[in-house]
Amino acid sequence: MKKNKIIFWVATVIIVLWEGVMPLGTLLFSPEYVTFGTRPLGYPDYFAYALTICKALGSLAIVLPQTPSRLKEWAYAGLTFSLIFAFISHACVDKNVVYMLLPIIVLAILMVSYIFNRKLNFNNNGK
Repeated sequence: MKKNKIIFWVATVIIVLWEGVMPLGTLLFSPEYVTFGTRPLGYPDYFAYALTICKALGSLAIVLPQTPSRLKEWAYAGLTFSLIFAFISHACVDKNVVYMLLPIIVLAILMVSYIFNRKLNFNNNGK
């Protein structure tokens, strides 16, 4: 049980830092760089702002223990779609292997967080 909690929290903290804190920090402290990743892919500027807010809210939802489980599921799903579409965008537009692999690596970490969140909830609820 303790091992599961450690794995969950390590994976979740990485996700929160990568998907929540970094984009929100960019928006708040270096707004000129908010569109740095989306503009070269052909997305409009407003998309980067919406994506940043959604990533921050999704990260917050998965890290807060009092978040209802259904909302956590939606947060995990939203972050998953974001990462899958980031991979697809880079594969179709710039074809840069590093840019294509990064969302897949973050997605793998997100999957670890999700799986261990489910294990912890399964053990706590006795289902």
